[in-house]
Amino acid sequence: MNHKIIGMIPARYNSTRFPGKLLIPILNQSLLQRTYENAQLAKSLHNIYVATYDDCIEEHVKSFGGRIIRTHSNCQDGTDCVAAALQERPELMNADVIMIIQGDEPCISPQCINAVAMALINDPLASMATAVIRLKTEEEALSSAVVKCVMDKHQNALYFSRQLIPSSKKQKFNPDFPYYRHIGIYAFRPAFLLEFRKLSATPLQLEEDLEQLKVLEHGYRIKVAETTTFSIGVDLPEDIQKVEQWLCKQNTFL
Repeated sequence: MNHKIIGMIPARYNSTRFPGKLLIPILNQSLLQRTYENAQLAKSLHNIYVATYDDCIEEHVKSFGGRIIRTHSNCQDGTDCVAAALQERPELMNADVIMIIQGDEPCISPQCINAVAMALINDPLASMATAVIRLKTEEEALSSAVVKCVMDKHQNALYFSRQLIPSSKKQKFNPDFPYYRHIGIYAFRPAFLLEFRKLSATPLQLEEDLEQLKVLEHGYRIKVAETTTFSIGVDLPEDIQKVEQWLCKQNTFL
């Protein structure tokens, strides 16, 4: 690709629900290293960096040869951490796209990373892009832990919610309707990533606890790429076994 696309993995040691999870071993490699090396398989990425303010994370990334950008300690979230990393390395502002890949997503497909990056590049009116996958079960559709997304005919995001969207008069799951699950990977234009930090919090964002809604409420466009490969994230200790099983099936555990 002729575009400069930089991958950024925001990383902190003290996760709220699962402290220290990024350094937890998964079949002899840490969760963070697996995420980093899996992202390297995406041909669209020019370089990949881990953005962190933790000494132990920095030392670990250097131990497996990863690139690191040290940030300050008062970042509010992962997006804020990546924006802070850009300010530390202003030469990266000349990138076409900054891809934010969560450190606890070791199974996200390289094709998904490429698709999200190109979705943003191909729409000059979009400020950022993300990904969705078709929901398969009623349990997923009705779970508040699963973020849903609805889009217009041009693959622009209309809304994100923890509730089932769209709803219907019957307020029931319709097995014949294509519901979509949001995947937490984001592509930003560098200038908008810095602007994003300055945007005030919005009512829908606060009510749903979804930061991407702030973008829509301020009138910016989010492009959506659809993927067919589901990514297993690590939110809780029991998710480690799910990732190990997935890696064994893929024969990528060595």
